[in-house]
Amino acid sequence: MQRVWIGLGSLAGLLAVAVAALAAHGLAALDPQALQMVRDADQMQGWHAIALLACGLWVPRGGRLVHVAGTAFLLGLILFCGAVYALALGDVRLPLLAPAGGTLLVLGWLLLGLSALRAR
Repeated sequence: MQRVWIGLGSLAGLLAVAVAALAAHGLAALDPQALQMVRDADQMQGWHAIALLACGLWVPRGGRLVHVAGTAFLLGLILFCGAVYALALGDVRLPLLAPAGGTLLVLGWLLLGLSALRAR
């Protein structure tokens, strides 16, 4: 499972870099507010890509809580960033997904911290 979290973190990081390049060079037609939303979601994605990598590195000592944290990070990324990207790029409103995703991201950090306190 350690390789899965590292692989997912790497994929999330790769996509964050690709979105950053797109925002810098390919989204000039977007209005400034939508472009800022893309950049904000991309930044959140980049930070949580690193969190997934941390889960992969910590899982041998952190145990089951790390897997739950990684799952919260992954689902939170998909829901939060996906909802913000959908709104910014396609004017598609998914009103409950962003708050649910943000809550999962916060929960992921809480669980990762608890796994450190309970480490073997």
